Amino acid sequence: MKIVTWNINGIRTFKNAIKTNLDSFDADIICVQETKVTRDLLDERTAIVEGYNSYFSFSKGRSGYSGVATFCKDSATPFAAEEGLTGLLTNNGEAGRCYGDQEFSVEELQLLDNEGRAVITHHQITAPDGPQTLAVVNVYCPRADPEKPERKLFKLQFYQLLQTRAEALLVSGSHVIVLGDINTSHRPIDHCDPDDIEHFEDNPGRKWLNGLLFGATEEEEEEEDVDQGHDPNSQQLAVCGGKFVDTFRLFHPSRPQAFTCWNTMTGARQTNYGTRIDYIFASRPLAETLFLGADIMPEVEGSDHCPVWGHLSCEVRPSARCPPLCTSYLPEFAGKQQKLSRFLVKMADQRPHMTNSKKAKETPLPGSQEKEEVRENVNPVGLGVSAGRKRGLDGVPELSTPKGKKSRVAKAAPAKPQGSLLAFFKPKGPAVEPRPKTSDELTDRTDDTPTEVNGSLANRHAGGTSSSLPVCGPDMNKHTVSDVSDFNGTAEVKGQEPDEGRAKATFLEEGEDSKKGACPGFWKTVLRGPPPPPPCKAHGEPCVLRTVKKAGPTMGRQFFVCARPQGHASNPQARCNFFAWVDKGK
Repeated sequence: MKIVTWNINGIRTFKNAIKTNLDSFDADIICVQETKVTRDLLDERTAIVEGYNSYFSFSKGRSGYSGVATFCKDSATPFAAEEGLTGLLTNNGEAGRCYGDQEFSVEELQLLDNEGRAVITHHQITAPDGPQTLAVVNVYCPRADPEKPERKLFKLQFYQLLQTRAEALLVSGSHVIVLGDINTSHRPIDHCDPDDIEHFEDNPGRKWLNGLLFGATEEEEEEEDVDQGHDPNSQQLAVCGGKFVDTFRLFHPSRPQAFTCWNTMTGARQTNYGTRIDYIFASRPLAETLFLGADIMPEVEGSDHCPVWGHLSCEVRPSARCPPLCTSYLPEFAGKQQKLSRFLVKMADQRPHMTNSKKAKETPLPGSQEKEEVRENVNPVGLGVSAGRKRGLDGVPELSTPKGKKSRVAKAAPAKPQGSLLAFFKPKGPAVEPRPKTSDELTDRTDDTPTEVNGSLANRHAGGTSSSLPVCGPDMNKHTVSDVSDFNGTAEVKGQEPDEGRAKATFLEEGEDSKKGACPGFWKTVLRGPPPPPPCKAHGEPCVLRTVKKAGPTMGRQFFVCARPQGHASNPQARCNFFAWVDKGK
């Protein structure tokens, strides 16, 4: 039996290749975390994969957040499955068996299971000792945001609930595997650059791991190695600690730089500057008797985490029927007729004495919707305007026109032709009155030579005036700019026969260079781009420009840092400590 866990950072990144990705692991049970999908966004190609049966847990209060899923091959179909750790989601509020002594209120239990962070599948396995049961707990543990103390408490409560539930499953006589993104590195060897090595173990998450896992701490193991001549590569563990075993460290107790998570924004994966926070924990009897190996897969890309696999010397006995939590039973995928109310969002009460803002506050909407979605559902068109109407230019609502029918509206001709943006930046000079035409110029025109071309007529009718600059070319004494049409800087004289050829002229303004030569320099003085990047001091390479996005007094400011990927200070190929703010005046 092979089992795999992977934080995929969004299941929709698989697109149409989810079966290909699952088959590439050649595993019986594949547990993924951080699916970032809610039930209303889950499509059939992701939920129903040929050869697999899947079990999802969705975030109930936030869209595109958290979420876990377990994919089991049809040859490893579980006989039972449940969403969450408390049993409230599966048993409709009634506490079931194997939940232990939960020291939380009902409200706290609901919040802990509200973010879609756990799925448990129960399997029947055939071991050398005979048929047994195995519970696979797929979890995505919360991250403790330093700026949100309530999230730190939430993380510790989730840890406590996870341990209570896992140990209760052990008491029921089942083997237990807890796997997924635990979001805490256990020992200094599991971290690329521990901040404070002396107080590393004081982290509450690491203290919890010390109580959950079976085995000595790293300091105790080093002392035993010195006193007793213990082989550090042996798989024997000191008898102390909890009831579970870190299967990776069971087979690789001293492998350094075995990380599973990297910051992809800084390119830290290129220098292997990361942490090991993805685990496969197994109950002690299972780890000692049935586990054959466990390792990480850093070569698999597609996420900021890498997969972790475990191999057991047992076979899975498939159940004849999938449990009710299976996605194939969901109405939207089972081919059952659904009620129209499922596709509709409950609207606000249309009572005249209530304002729109009160309606938005008092109307319960689905918890997975964001604030923008809530605002759009409560008032789709806008405050004070009813649906199906749009507000006209004079402020009076008018009926909207269907998309399929075009209304014939007379378009008024523009009062003036569209001018150039350069005209707003040029200094206004003295007005030049047009030179009156002499009698010779008036009598020199013939009927075959039009007095004005189409473009000049359009300008005159639109309220513009035609220019009378001279034209460089043949018959320049006869024609002015009004008698030619401009095509990309060239002019064709009207009134000539085709065999006479075409006369081209170049338009030059008095006191100016050509437009093509003047525009680039002009725009460079008006619109200034980013400043040139300075070279970093350590490598002499151009830096990269970054922007502060964190809320605070420096939010929005730009700075330069070394362009190389983040890494340890001792790595010469990693980023140096060059840093420079961008001067606001530049």
